[in-house]
Amino acid sequence: MKFKFLELKDDYAKILFEDTTPYFVNAIRRTMIADVPKLAIEDVTIYDNTSALFDEIIAHRLGLIPLSTNLDILRDCDDCKIHYTLSKEGECTVYSGDLKAEDPMWNVKDKNIPIVRLLKNQRLILEAVAILGTGKEHAKWQPVCGIGYKYYPEISIDVKKCDLCKECMDACPKNLLSIKRKKIAIKNIEECTLCKSCMEKCSKNAINVRGNPNKIIMQYDTDSSLTAKEVFKEALDILYEKYENLEEQLKL
Repeated sequence: MKFKFLELKDDYAKILFEDTTPYFVNAIRRTMIADVPKLAIEDVTIYDNTSALFDEIIAHRLGLIPLSTNLDILRDCDDCKIHYTLSKEGECTVYSGDLKAEDPMWNVKDKNIPIVRLLKNQRLILEAVAILGTGKEHAKWQPVCGIGYKYYPEISIDVKKCDLCKECMDACPKNLLSIKRKKIAIKNIEECTLCKSCMEKCSKNAINVRGNPNKIIMQYDTDSSLTAKEVFKEALDILYEKYENLEEQLKL
């Protein structure tokens, strides 16, 4: 298997896999969702809450706030717990940035997630504890979202049949087709969604669209607790260890 990043940001990645199968790429996808660990708030002690929301709702919202996760530090700790405090009095909106970690390195990255609106003289005072977990335990420990993959698109055009009627160009929702040098040209082929609208519209059957099952594009977002590259690397390490364990079991 070979892979390369077609696009890479802190919270987004698009990866091209080659010489592989959908089954293996799906194993990577499932590992990223269910097995890559991250921090999330698990225990909340509320000392004062006079807001309009119940304690349980406040605790649930806190649990879903993405927290900065340094796996190099946390994976060597048997019982790591990161403590946070929050103390606010209205009139104001309480945001995720109001959560203060015992060490600034664990502060939340997105400080603009609203938690609750406090009216005049309303208060919210609490302590929270975050621990490592995985998505198979609860969605709040899932570091990726919107993850999916597709076959790499392959578009072929029979120039003998094509009469440049432009019907396929008009049908393409991504505007990937154009005319250059009296031929249909394809641009940004990786953006093709394999909808096959161009094929259906072509009355001459001059265009063919198919996906290559041995060449696959995966893309996903992260919640910023880990970078997109960290999530991918961690998933590969976890999957490699699982396959090694399986191999050892087969030898018994």
